[in-house]
Amino acid sequence: MKVVLFCGGLGMRLREHPENVPKPMVLIGYRPILWHLMKYYAHFGHKDFILCLGHRGDAVKHYFLNYEECVSNDFVLTEGGKTRELLNSDISDWRITFVDTGQDTNIGQRLKAVEKHLIGEHEFLANYSDGLTDMPLPDQLEHFHARDKIASFLSVRPNLSYHFVESGEGGDVTSIQDISQSDLRVNGGFFVFKSDIFEYLRHGEDLVAEPFQRLLAERQLLAYNYDGFWLAVDTAKDKQRIDTLYAAGRPPWQLWRNGEEDDVAIPNPPALSDAATPRAGLARR
Repeated sequence: MKVVLFCGGLGMRLREHPENVPKPMVLIGYRPILWHLMKYYAHFGHKDFILCLGHRGDAVKHYFLNYEECVSNDFVLTEGGKTRELLNSDISDWRITFVDTGQDTNIGQRLKAVEKHLIGEHEFLANYSDGLTDMPLPDQLEHFHARDKIASFLSVRPNLSYHFVESGEGGDVTSIQDISQSDLRVNGGFFVFKSDIFEYLRHGEDLVAEPFQRLLAERQLLAYNYDGFWLAVDTAKDKQRIDTLYAAGRPPWQLWRNGEEDDVAIPNPPALSDAATPRAGLARR
């Protein structure tokens, strides 16, 4: 199954990083967020990627054109460095299509721009390319197929340190609670689509604002609830947290290093909701 990755973001809330670094190329350890995400999909057998490039797309291209396998793989060095024998490989069996989808294009139009690269595909995966998870991907796919809808997105609890406040007309507070402990959920950015999604996407429209509303009205939209690890790298605080997890060893999203099997099947997966309501979460994009 092909994987569409939206790589054109500016990373406005990660200003401590140089502006010439696209958000998906922000490093976690010695590899960018994008690499970690692609490794996640490859772990489950999905190795045909379409990169929707925008801001500093050249940086993404150069990264893979000059990719150094030895950085993240074991190897044997002989003849004083003249010969290197890789003991394993990251990307030798990946297929990556690089597509310039515009500097200021929204997510919906980036997706529309790669439609021609998805001809003949009944369904495909897509991702915002700024978040990581340990979700067993086969579970989301299994439920997507069982419900026979057009679109599914990962619904998660937000990693925000804010409080959700409800108040009356006079301003009297009637409820206050930590957002992460509330029933509120957000769009986690891991999508499964049938090719029919393009029938709901019109010129100039963003993905969630208009097409998802049409899908919702026709009960063709699924929210896949998952309460395991998920973290979007939106702010400096998120970056610090994910760096800490990485430095501690065995970060939860690295299923390829954590002894998981590609064909793992988890019984009793998280529940689905048929039509995504505001509490099911379309809030993130």
